[in-house]
Amino acid sequence: MTTVWVPCDAASLSVGADEVADRLTAAGVTVRRNGSRGMLWLEPLVEVETPRGRVGYAGVSPADVPALLAGALAPTEQCVGVVDEHPWLAAQHRVSFARVGVIEPTDLAAYRELGGLRGLERALNLSPEQVVAEVTASGLRGRGGAGFPAGIKWETVRTASADVKFVCCNADEGDSGTFADRMLIEGDPFTLVEGMAISAVAVGATEGYVYLRSEYPHAVRTLRRAIDIAYAHGVLGESVLGSGRRFDLDVRVGAGAYICGEETSMLESLEGRRGEVRAKPPIPALEGLFGRPTVVNNVLTLASVPMILADGGEAYAALGTGRSRGTQVFQLAGNVARGGIVEADFGISLGELVEGFGGGTASGRPVKAVQVGGPLGAYLPPERFDLPLDYEAFTDAGAMVGHGGVVVWDDTMDAARMARFAMEFCVKESCGKCTPCRIGSTRGVEVLDRIRAAQDDGVRRTQLVLLEDLCTTMTKGSLCAMGGLTPMPVRSALEHFPEDFGLPAPTTEGVRP
Repeated sequence: MTTVWVPCDAASLSVGADEVADRLTAAGVTVRRNGSRGMLWLEPLVEVETPRGRVGYAGVSPADVPALLAGALAPTEQCVGVVDEHPWLAAQHRVSFARVGVIEPTDLAAYRELGGLRGLERALNLSPEQVVAEVTASGLRGRGGAGFPAGIKWETVRTASADVKFVCCNADEGDSGTFADRMLIEGDPFTLVEGMAISAVAVGATEGYVYLRSEYPHAVRTLRRAIDIAYAHGVLGESVLGSGRRFDLDVRVGAGAYICGEETSMLESLEGRRGEVRAKPPIPALEGLFGRPTVVNNVLTLASVPMILADGGEAYAALGTGRSRGTQVFQLAGNVARGGIVEADFGISLGELVEGFGGGTASGRPVKAVQVGGPLGAYLPPERFDLPLDYEAFTDAGAMVGHGGVVVWDDTMDAARMARFAMEFCVKESCGKCTPCRIGSTRGVEVLDRIRAAQDDGVRRTQLVLLEDLCTTMTKGSLCAMGGLTPMPVRSALEHFPEDFGLPAPTTEGVRP
């Protein structure tokens, strides 16, 4: 009997994957559900098992099912060949996403067959110091945006004295153009479970929480089911894989606050309070959840850990460039021809992502700008497409890698309008605790409105000076990155696209107000 794989990822469901699966089941076909391969422009991407491998058919609708089963779609443009051999996938280096789209998300046996739990099994045979040493040797840095070395954070928690320690995963993926956390949880949740269990072994934690945004109902459902299965098979609970070490894991659903992507705001929410930034020190590694030492990492950070423990820290450190080791899961979105997930070694150029994998704009017009790192990231023009994707190179360019989101705009974009959006976004999403963020963003919207409306060059220049002073105050005075990074897109828009503000076009060196 024919076996057909139909993705159950939320992106695929939004374009009719469930209806396709129902039609195939009614036709007597064995239907299996997988996560998305990440080629989102081809969804629903249905895969048919053949002696050559799983052959993919793009954009399959319920009406296409009879033709698919009759083999009539094979010679058409909808047939993309053996999916594993697709050039877009073959050019990637999938580590965290190695199993996403390949197996059923909650099939623990398939997870183990493809290398799952090897990292946890090895960690249980090492001392906590040795586990942390492997993570430190790997060069793994936080994938949530700050890029802080994971090994240092873990060692701080490991050496802290407390009656209880926690591991918290921040899955409140709120940046525009980011969806890797959701896709990994919906496609391979055991990787996250395993990464958190390894972290618990390393630091001596007995309890863990995944803080998952309410906008991801499919991810919440899949992760909870995976956790139940992990308990049933001894991966979680009183004795993790029979080791005698306890680790309990639960899911907590957030209420939709962007600020809870910041670690201390997330901890406040987990404790049942309003999501609001805490002043530091103390740091969460010493006084985190309920005042106890807490590891706080995001999904992609923890999803890198199983490979690091399975193959060794040095193997992971051999990937990437400079101080940016391993791979990053980049997310292509916006006005882009081929949007989706690209996992590649750090060091790939921005141009390779946007033009190579992304295929330029969906509109066919020239690319004008790319924003990397979410709504508070810098706007970069095509002249900066030579930038390698690594933390230091982007910092030196006045930008940030962030969570790996890459949003593309064509030449119809108005950079002044987007700069205003950055300030307005801060107005709406600020927790309100500190004045530079709460009031500064409001004043920023007003100043940008005056700049955009100004007819007199002298008035415009005066307001630009005021805007720069305001940006400096927000950068230096805000309690967290919400207010501290809001000036980044504003300044980059002014530097690279001054003509959108009524200023002369930039020189080859660029200009700042």
